[in-house]
Amino acid sequence: MYKVVNYDDASAETRAIYDDSMRTLGIPFVLNWLKCQGENPAILKGNWEKLKGTLILGDVPNVLKQIIIHNISKRKSCSYCTTVHGIFANSMSAALTDDKDFVLTENLNSDIIPSSYKTAIKVVTDAALEPQAFKDEQVKLLQEEGFSATEIIELLSLADFVNMATTIAEISGIKVDNELAEAA
Repeated sequence: MYKVVNYDDASAETRAIYDDSMRTLGIPFVLNWLKCQGENPAILKGNWEKLKGTLILGDVPNVLKQIIIHNISKRKSCSYCTTVHGIFANSMSAALTDDKDFVLTENLNSDIIPSSYKTAIKVVTDAALEPQAFKDEQVKLLQEEGFSATEIIELLSLADFVNMATTIAEISGIKVDNELAEAA
């Protein structure tokens, strides 16, 4: 089990990464997923940069990225990542519908979800869970849905990211952030 390093107990180098995470994510607290890596600033920095580059930056809508990570995490039985990314995805439901009662993560087969999203969710989930079975035909499915070459790389990088993220969350034993649990 990893030690969770709170902001006040963190080194200056770790605090700088925590500050960047709060600023970038637009939240007033540090995620437990980051705090469980706080004892090793080099690893924390590398994993934070990977999260930022994969999840925050790029052209693929963040709501789609959150849905994909939630879906893979759920299939991998990672409680922390399923819950956290479910909260983030559901908070972005307005990007797809005006229905305030619509719970995105509970309605992935709904007609409200674009066909391109459904295809991306399936292809990336399959890539994360069975990378050795990945075929060129799956890339063609994404192309047929209108995803560009750079968006396809961005989508498929989520498979790698979520496998890393769920592994860290599971072996560290972290719990869902109180601040997120209260918002759910």
